[in-house]
Amino acid sequence: MAPASHALSARKLLARDWRGGELGVLLTALILAVGIVVGISAFVARLQTALEQESLRFLAADLVVSSRTEPPETWAEQAGGLDLATASTLAFPSMVFADNDAMHLASVKAVTDTYPLRGELRHSATPYGELATARSVPAPGEVWLAPRLFALLGVDTGDTVSVGEAGFIVSGALRAEPDAAGSMFSYGPRLMMNMVDIPATGVVQPGSRVNHRLLLGGNNDALTEFTDWIKPRLDQGQRLLGLEDSQPRINQTLDRARGFLLLAGSLAVVLAAAAIALAARRFSERHADYVAVMKSLGASTGYISRLYASSLFLLGVLATVLGCAVGWLIQAGFFMAFADQLPVTPGSSGISPYGVGAATALVCLGFFAWPPLRRLSQVPPLRVLRRSSESMGAQRPLDYVLSALAMVGLMLWYSGDVALTGGVVLGVAITVGVGFLLAKGLLRGSRKAGMRAGSVWRLALAGLQRRSNSSALQMVIFAIAIMLLLVLTIIRTSLFDQWQAQLPPGTPNHFVINVAPEERSDFAAFLATENISRERLYPMTRGRVMAVNEEALAERDSVDSDRRQRESNFTWSESVPEGNALIAGSWWSPGTSESLVSLEQDFAESIGAVLGDRLSLRIGADSLVVTVASIRTLDWQSMKPNFFMVFPREVLEGYPSMFMTSFFLPEGQKLALNTLVKEFPTVTVIELDLVIKEIRGIIDQVGVAIEMVLGVIVLAGALVLVAGVQASVDVRIRESALLRALGARKGLLLGALWIEFTVLGLMSGLLAVLGAEAAAALLQARALDLSYSPSYAVWPLGLAIGGGVIGIVGVWSCRRVASSAPLTVLREV
Repeated sequence: MAPASHALSARKLLARDWRGGELGVLLTALILAVGIVVGISAFVARLQTALEQESLRFLAADLVVSSRTEPPETWAEQAGGLDLATASTLAFPSMVFADNDAMHLASVKAVTDTYPLRGELRHSATPYGELATARSVPAPGEVWLAPRLFALLGVDTGDTVSVGEAGFIVSGALRAEPDAAGSMFSYGPRLMMNMVDIPATGVVQPGSRVNHRLLLGGNNDALTEFTDWIKPRLDQGQRLLGLEDSQPRINQTLDRARGFLLLAGSLAVVLAAAAIALAARRFSERHADYVAVMKSLGASTGYISRLYASSLFLLGVLATVLGCAVGWLIQAGFFMAFADQLPVTPGSSGISPYGVGAATALVCLGFFAWPPLRRLSQVPPLRVLRRSSESMGAQRPLDYVLSALAMVGLMLWYSGDVALTGGVVLGVAITVGVGFLLAKGLLRGSRKAGMRAGSVWRLALAGLQRRSNSSALQMVIFAIAIMLLLVLTIIRTSLFDQWQAQLPPGTPNHFVINVAPEERSDFAAFLATENISRERLYPMTRGRVMAVNEEALAERDSVDSDRRQRESNFTWSESVPEGNALIAGSWWSPGTSESLVSLEQDFAESIGAVLGDRLSLRIGADSLVVTVASIRTLDWQSMKPNFFMVFPREVLEGYPSMFMTSFFLPEGQKLALNTLVKEFPTVTVIELDLVIKEIRGIIDQVGVAIEMVLGVIVLAGALVLVAGVQASVDVRIRESALLRALGARKGLLLGALWIEFTVLGLMSGLLAVLGAEAAAALLQARALDLSYSPSYAVWPLGLAIGGGVIGIVGVWSCRRVASSAPLTVLREV
């Protein structure tokens, strides 16, 4: 028969099935499968783009070149040649003077007219007036001051302040800048000015402590080309910064969220395949009689195969088109529904999600739907007269292997993460393997149960025994669906817990340095009077490592050579500092005078030092040799004072030192800083409250996104549960008709259904919990860089979903079993 004739026959077959209701389950499963995959993929792609763009506000650009000296003009020219937008900033500490003789140390920032490239400036006419979004930077001859600087200098808008040799008119208050967290530290309140005014101040001279930044923005290809061009041209003191370099905390948050969203999408692929497999199994079983009739009328095996292959192809095309449309509606609906909770502008998803949807349809049709349909060609014509008890939808072991390999390949292609895919596969493998063993045990336990209608328990267990293969398959499918939902729940809870642990309420949001030794007591008393809780006061001595085991660091070739040779802060402590943990060596005894040191792990690796090595140090004009006694780990994101090198008290006590600490200051007490700097004019306050606020904002946005994706996955899981129950409805209707014809009551049949689905659900829930714990452990440790701890809360949750939800869904979906007229059903058999 010609291909055109096959296509025509396939269309007629599909039309007949649609009119008869045969096609509804499979087509719906395919459309929803493609729709869910496309919806999640497009949602994740748009959301990821939006969150990344939102996070780039912390750089005020897509890429930044940081330098201690003024960057060569050729850098900006090269960027311009690549159609990259550019802007420049210059930051340095400087005293600011008011006409009333008040003065204060400020963090001065000069910017070009094109600043910022990402994000926006916010300012107001008065220190705490109505906020406005700035479309320009301060005009030449004008400055914007941080609100606190108004009070410190005793000035108002329109007054004049001086920086170096130049005077400027205060034209407004700077309320927010996108890259306020640029280096995490800001020495004093901000003063922003125009870059063209820098020469007039006379402040920036050769050797001045300044930070130049060249900001770049544009498409990824141009940025990559510029990165490749500039890297060989960077000298010491010059760095190329992306989000991961400038804001590692935010980058880590986004990486983990990205991993979770990819995990969610991968699980959607698995759930979609499970739903299609169940729907195709039922579809093939319902078509077995039709094929037997066709064969009895002369249809060949090849014709049957080609007919159903053509039908499946047309069905796949239709489902892909409709599924892509449904997926677009899903992602658009979520963005519309959560527009207020997710204040970022969604980016473009591109065509990739729709390609994933088409690939999902192709794989699911080829490896999950086609095997049972292919075996329809083997239906004997004799089935017209004698119905076989063998299920035509049953798959062979090879089919399962090929389907599993195809699904692993699809997940790996979708996520691009071996560890993430491996975690999902491990959980599914454990669930399937243990599931079939438990299913066999359950069925052996019910083997001796008879079909006597007088016992509801025996009737339920006998039903499981009669449908042994389908019962085992249902149990495993239910377990996989619940397991995947539990995995997402565990990962989501772990992510949220660790994000909250990073920045819990009361996290220190201000650092204070340069507290003189003689002012320690008064400084601590002042904070106590203001009810400001603080961390411990740490002594701080400046020094640098010159050599390890008499080998000079300057002679070593390393990309970190500049970092290793920088002057850093030393401190002393008689005990292991809070938040630090020893991973090698031991701490010294209090009061020891031995020349020992404890190194932070990454710093020790960067200088190539291990336990027992001797370090040559330079503190001022003095030299010192110490022995590495221990190596520590610590959390640099804790917002608490941390140090690369810690010494015994006796070793550092003879060197000049200042003290530092950190504390939490509520926004309502912000003006207390003015009193603090007046009482202790030598101290420097480093404000991080705006940085923390921005980080929490990003975390909140990511949290909303995760909740939305979890909701979509729950829908996918519900689809699998319904499809799993529907797969056995026809058999149950025939069995109930026979039982009712023999006198069984409707209540007895419903009771047996409750018991049967509840037992299946409880076993599935138990399997799901075991698989979820194994998968979550691997995913947290390998794919998402999270610490693992057993999730005891998922045990009752898994059993509740299994026994409760499956019981309810099963009885509701099979409610026709107890109400169908026996005579009507028996006539169809």
